[in-house]
Amino acid sequence: MREQGSNGLLRSEASRQRATFLELFLDLVFVFALTRISIRMIADFTDGQRGVYAGLGQALLLFLALWAVWSLTVWSTSWLDPEAPIVQTVIVMTLVGAMTMAVAVPDGFGARASLFAITFVTLQIGRVVYFYVAGHGRPDPQQSIRILFWLGMSTPLWVIGGLVNSGTVRGPLWTIAVLIDYTGLFLGWPTPRLGAQRLGVRAIAAEHLAERYQQFLLLALGEAIFVIGLAFSGSEFHVEQTGGFILALATTVLLWRIYFHVAGGLLDAAISRAANAARLATEMAFAHMVMISGIVLTGVGFELFITEPLAHLPAAWLIAILGGPVLFLAGRSALEYQTFARISRSRIAGLLTLGLLTPVALHLQPLTAGTAAAAVLLGVAGADARRSRRHPPETPTPPY
Repeated sequence: MREQGSNGLLRSEASRQRATFLELFLDLVFVFALTRISIRMIADFTDGQRGVYAGLGQALLLFLALWAVWSLTVWSTSWLDPEAPIVQTVIVMTLVGAMTMAVAVPDGFGARASLFAITFVTLQIGRVVYFYVAGHGRPDPQQSIRILFWLGMSTPLWVIGGLVNSGTVRGPLWTIAVLIDYTGLFLGWPTPRLGAQRLGVRAIAAEHLAERYQQFLLLALGEAIFVIGLAFSGSEFHVEQTGGFILALATTVLLWRIYFHVAGGLLDAAISRAANAARLATEMAFAHMVMISGIVLTGVGFELFITEPLAHLPAAWLIAILGGPVLFLAGRSALEYQTFARISRSRIAGLLTLGLLTPVALHLQPLTAGTAAAAVLLGVAGADARRSRRHPPETPTPPY
């Protein structure tokens, strides 16, 4: 049940459950951010200036910072009334800040590192302070203190990392900062004397939160389609490139199908039935983070096997072509457990098969490796379809 928002900030029972147009507008910025991250990784795989592994690590840190901004915004609008002027102002602040971070992504570990880091910490701290001041401490002044306590530990690392000239120093500093930020998010910002409390522990709009997770995953699939279209439109339309284009589209459809099959479409019911809805919502955010990173990485693999379908396959390319689907299935398995307190054998089998394919795929061409990954996903989707025909519809049974 949701509280009646007597202070004008908390959601009431009658509040609108669907995402507002302003929230959807904000999502467009994050679609742009995902395209910047994808293009950055494609360059790492193809031109090798940064090195594939260093580039992937840097892209991951940039993605995690952006995801922290988005997820904290979504939790806030599932707890607070997104139609309230204070909340709308914060969404606009987030839109401006996230857009600034996104344009800094291509050189986010170079000349624009300070812009990315300072914008990130200013946005994170500024939103909390604005809520506290504009809302006169409402709806929960202690929560503001908790979040600021944890941001106070990570902010110096972000700022110093952004200002130093050495990437070898920046990487470790930002890695520690990300670990601090995500530990606080996951644990509910435990603070001396105040303890821990996740956002929405007293009131959470399950339908709204579930829809926001679903919408962002669809946007990630849309970003993958953008990569497919861009790669194919820039090719010479040879038969093998056309085959890669069709394969990439089919794989994207499989990702959509696997996500929304049962668990992905029942998130609101799972959150509503959970004894600890705030914990479940938090863990679902991490599951979606893994799935979306897998989709983005899979999209990079699409670019590789569309543009160079029959080339010699560098071992590092398998990180995208096979590793992307692995991340997606791992996150989807976690989501299934969070919804039903179980994991289908098809998910486990798919992960094991992708792992066993790795040494074999080293001897394949990029297009063939992509076909093998798609075949595994098709097997998982087929197993889902057979299970649906043989068993009645399930009711969510979250583990906590």
